[in-house]
Amino acid sequence: MRAIISTPAAAHPVEFRDVPEPEPKSGELVLEVAAVSVNRGELSLLKARPDWGPGQDVAGTVIAAAADGSGPAVGTRVAGMADWGGWAERVAVPAHRVGALPDTVAFGPAATLGVAGVTALRAVRAGGSLLGARVLVTGAAGGVGTFAVQFARLAGAEVTASAGSVERLRGLAAIGAAHTVVDSDPLEGPFDLVLEGVGGPSLERSLSALAPGGVVQLYGGAAGEPAKISLGSFGRAPHSRIEPFFVYQTGEETFGRDLAFMAQLIAEGRLQTQIGLEVSWREVESALEALRTRRVLGKVVLDID
Repeated sequence: MRAIISTPAAAHPVEFRDVPEPEPKSGELVLEVAAVSVNRGELSLLKARPDWGPGQDVAGTVIAAAADGSGPAVGTRVAGMADWGGWAERVAVPAHRVGALPDTVAFGPAATLGVAGVTALRAVRAGGSLLGARVLVTGAAGGVGTFAVQFARLAGAEVTASAGSVERLRGLAAIGAAHTVVDSDPLEGPFDLVLEGVGGPSLERSLSALAPGGVVQLYGGAAGEPAKISLGSFGRAPHSRIEPFFVYQTGEETFGRDLAFMAQLIAEGRLQTQIGLEVSWREVESALEALRTRRVLGKVVLDID
């Protein structure tokens, strides 16, 4: 079968190769992959891992059920989170990391739900009851951010969305942001919860806008630089705190349930996936470059055609 493999030492970052068919373990099923989405973190891994098969977020059809009887049956349309190797015609995925799709949910939107959707959903849950709370989402135009805005709004929060430019803020009001603000502008807090995916100066700014007892759920560091934080950073908001958030430490055995839940929200019109670019996987290099240079708002999806 064909798959995309990393080639960091070559003139091009990836290439198509013929690779062996997946050999699933007892608790894994095999998908015929229809679409995948690209996570920003994969861009750096492509440079660091030669001869590596990228791809976690996948959507497709089950063609071999798990040998232990777990997971959906052959023929089921699903979204899934593979270990890696998803940018391929077929991939093995742990059965507990796939969720069935309603017939009305296409593979492209479903492929965006994996790492970004589950991270946003669980970070919002970790913030506790949000009915009437004030929530700030940083990096709100990114893959996780657009989901976080929507989940916080669905939970009953008044959401402020922050992004790097006015252009990147466009469309966020339509998906649930009551207020939008450019990263360089002052914040009108205080906020009970901050969903922080940028880090660095953004984290410093978020801390300064917390309400007493407020929490920062820190799940990303897109800024690529450390934050300058001291005891005084918490002085304006007694009992405020930062909670580091790692999605794979939140119980991956229920990833599939969350994927199915989000797919149902899409089917009901209560969740919108923000696809900035959807192209054939034959155009993978240009798609990766568009993501790397931030010319895409939302997710990049590759159709395995």
